[in-house]
Amino acid sequence: MAEDWEAGGFGLYLHWPFCAAKCPYCDFNSHVTASVDHDAWRAAFVSEIERAGERTPGRVLHSVFFGGGTPSLMEPATVDAIMNTVHRTWPTANDLEVTLEANPTSVEAGKFADFRAAGINRVSMGIQALNDADLRKLGRMHTTAEGLAAFDIARHTFDRVSFDLMYGRQNQSLSAWETELTDALKLDLDHVSLYQLTIEPGTVFGDRYKIGKLAGLPDDDLSADMYALTQDICADHNMPRYEVSNHAKYGSESRHNKVYWRYGDYVGIGPGAHGRLTMDGRRIATEQARMPTAWLDGTNREQFETLSGRDQAVEFLMMGLRLTEGVDTNRFEMLSGYPLSATPVMELTDMGLITVKDSNLSVTDQGFTLLNAVLRKLLED
Repeated sequence: MAEDWEAGGFGLYLHWPFCAAKCPYCDFNSHVTASVDHDAWRAAFVSEIERAGERTPGRVLHSVFFGGGTPSLMEPATVDAIMNTVHRTWPTANDLEVTLEANPTSVEAGKFADFRAAGINRVSMGIQALNDADLRKLGRMHTTAEGLAAFDIARHTFDRVSFDLMYGRQNQSLSAWETELTDALKLDLDHVSLYQLTIEPGTVFGDRYKIGKLAGLPDDDLSADMYALTQDICADHNMPRYEVSNHAKYGSESRHNKVYWRYGDYVGIGPGAHGRLTMDGRRIATEQARMPTAWLDGTNREQFETLSGRDQAVEFLMMGLRLTEGVDTNRFEMLSGYPLSATPVMELTDMGLITVKDSNLSVTDQGFTLLNAVLRKLLED
């Protein structure tokens, strides 16, 4: 009998925690350092993959994702050693997706060719903006010209290339975002991640915002208009939304991220990496030591927590409703032990925020703009 996680697949996430500089909006587990012992990190990643394989023997691996930080700062030899270990450890899908996040400042044609030879077949590029003034405000180290040149190298090296753009930036108008996004989609992308700038506590932007020194951010109405315009422009360019912030041509969706959103199992390796693994009939949440020195040392590297049926059902709903395809309500009931309450489902349907067909529940266009409220309503006791 198939286990629940098999509906979402099995993936591997590897976190490289180092960056050349810390962006002022970033709340990821990333660190700036003058030097890295690449041999030691290579050995640690290999060891952790082998250990994870002992817990998950025989599983077919669908995706590998190198995130960060800036994993394009890794030595290609490290990626090669990791991928060789991956192939020794698990059988892999014929269409195994192997993604590397890259910043334009770390792009070199020769290095990208070496990454390709090591097994990378998809790159996700942190472009973020297509004008130099905004790139400087965002703390980015590349210019628009450098970003586009890096993208050109990538798309001539790898099978698939995605890039990130951020909107809702300081003093950005709706018409300026329309022009920027339209120009980006003319580059013949097959995937793009489009995020609104969010001000997170503990970041440089968060500190500035708290003391009133981050002016020009959009109000709620402009933010909503930008989100709606984004959907229209992407649809016109055959890049429909398949997840709240992600758009792709048909067949070019991120397979790795779909493992998360479809609530599959995944191994998380590296400082601060999270994982979800089903073992002996229990679903386990894993979290690895956050600080790079502590993780590399290997002492108390990983913490475990067994998730209750209720925990699993909530996570399944929170992740799955981000997808336009929606979720299977029968799967929610199997995980939680009880069905979704009929009253909130009916109320949200009447409000035009969700649709229900047979056992599939999905969020409407209007519902995506109120997704957190929809989730809270569905999870009412």
